[in-house]
Amino acid sequence: MKMNEKHCGCEPKTKNTLYKIGLFAAMTQVSVKTLRFYEEENLVVPAHINYINGYRYYELSQISLIHQITALKKAGFTLEEIARINSGADKRSVLLRKKHELLDKIASLTKKLTIIESYIDDEENALCAPVLIKTVPEVNVAYMSVTLDDYDSLFYLMPKMGALMEKCGCKCALPEYNFTNYLDDAGKDENIKVEIREAVTECRTETEGLCFKKMPAVQAACIFHKGSYSSLPKSYKTVLKYIEENGYKIAGEIRESYIDGVWNKDDESEWLTEIQIPIEKA
Repeated sequence: MKMNEKHCGCEPKTKNTLYKIGLFAAMTQVSVKTLRFYEEENLVVPAHINYINGYRYYELSQISLIHQITALKKAGFTLEEIARINSGADKRSVLLRKKHELLDKIASLTKKLTIIESYIDDEENALCAPVLIKTVPEVNVAYMSVTLDDYDSLFYLMPKMGALMEKCGCKCALPEYNFTNYLDDAGKDENIKVEIREAVTECRTETEGLCFKKMPAVQAACIFHKGSYSSLPKSYKTVLKYIEENGYKIAGEIRESYIDGVWNKDDESEWLTEIQIPIEKA
């Protein structure tokens, strides 16, 4: 029996088995209230109504109609749309239209989610230290050009450089200023070319790979990073974003100045590094 056929009279006119509304509700796992609402909306009309006592009866074949309505509701269809499908509308066109609506909603929600996650990421990566524009003064440096097997190799090369500086009679400048300049493209994990440098009071004679030079003063965007070196990319992201958003461009070799580290702080969270990026107006 179709959903929009007229009600039967007081006595059943069908040979099919009829089920009272309570039993039919249990069979279809919807409430009696829902079945009555579907009847009011002309979605699922009882196969028979006893007008004497008001009892509603349903046929077994109507279970599939209930299941279809339930499934379409879960897919986001309105009862009006479901009624159009059940009344003979082009089912495929209605389904395709709903599919496109859902895809548009997914795209919109994904965009919103991306915005939210970017703010979460910014919050998690927020740094107490601001980005500062300052002049890094002219300085004499002792330096060694080396190729690192990996970044941890710095810990072993710095003491070697210190021994050579002592051999040359170097005096470290105050305040102390030791840093690394990366000569290779970023992102390499091995065979990394760098210059390790330390400020000294005067340039001395080159010896055993230890060289000297005067570095000019530069204007730099700087940020202090506290914590492990593994989280340095977060601070780089902050300072590079500042440079881009404030009309600057990079104008020299990026420096990492190591203020506190493994040599004087056992706890990685206490390590302090200053990132210095020479800049000029774009």
